[in-house]
Amino acid sequence: MKTKVLFFTLLWKCTGALVVIALLGSCSKTDDAVAPQHHSSLKLTNSWGHGVNIQPSYYNNGYPNLGTSLMKQQTKIKTVRIEIEPDKVTQAKSWIKELKSAGYNLICTYHKSSVLGTDSKSELIAAANWWKSNYAALAANGSFTINLMNEWGSHNISAATVASYYNEAIAIVRQVYSDYIIIDAPGWGQESAILAAAVKGYNTGGVKINDTKIVLSLHIYPSAWNQAKNRWVNTSDIDDLASAGRPCIIGEFGNGGSGSCDWSAVVDYAKSKGWTILGWCWNGDGGSMNMVTPSWAQNPTATSFSLSSYFSVVYNKL
Repeated sequence: MKTKVLFFTLLWKCTGALVVIALLGSCSKTDDAVAPQHHSSLKLTNSWGHGVNIQPSYYNNGYPNLGTSLMKQQTKIKTVRIEIEPDKVTQAKSWIKELKSAGYNLICTYHKSSVLGTDSKSELIAAANWWKSNYAALAANGSFTINLMNEWGSHNISAATVASYYNEAIAIVRQVYSDYIIIDAPGWGQESAILAAAVKGYNTGGVKINDTKIVLSLHIYPSAWNQAKNRWVNTSDIDDLASAGRPCIIGEFGNGGSGSCDWSAVVDYAKSKGWTILGWCWNGDGGSMNMVTPSWAQNPTATSFSLSSYFSVVYNKL
């Protein structure tokens, strides 16, 4: 869940789904145009590990204290998803290095706060080209899985459009990266039926996402809404997304915002199906969903932290 912290406004999102990725070592492409990468083997188990999100871009010019020493004491946290604003490449190198050195599996996400939920093809292609330009420099600090773009696509976008635009974007990323690519469901990570149809080519005029080395991601909050089915997200959406035949994860979950999605039941069900689940968030939310205190929004230069009252909301699910 991305919060436009600069204005301290919260944007609530929903999704559900999770999988597993075991980082098995590194191998290099023989093509000089492709940067060396650490490859992973995706399994329908929890070998990747559950975990949390962080969103450091907006605080102390992208250099807040991550609180890694306290995080390491919370032994159920195995994976960290890092949201990176496009102008914070230099800062992101330090985040990746610190968290990788601490032993975490990492997901890195292109996150542009001003265009969340956009249907703009140019924005998705811009994200792909950002990865093309910056992947090698970022990965030099530690291996990670690419989440192509955070919450691209509205509730109104068609599956055919999702498939067509992602085919172009993925082809660009593939010029520098051959491992799994995580794709958020449209509708702020909530439209599971649209994403599943885009993968299967269902009612899309034959177009579908061609690349098979992808992971499908949902974001689950109380406000999670499945517009394609005109109802709140529920546990059946987990099965719907899994029917696409690709690994799935819940890329974000939390209890903030209003709505009638039983976020807790959806997350529990996804976990029971072997999906990795990633809570929102360790730190970086502009409001109340921070697992530690002080939040960076309260004190961007804080050097020590303690667990917040919200901590158990996420941690007890992992």
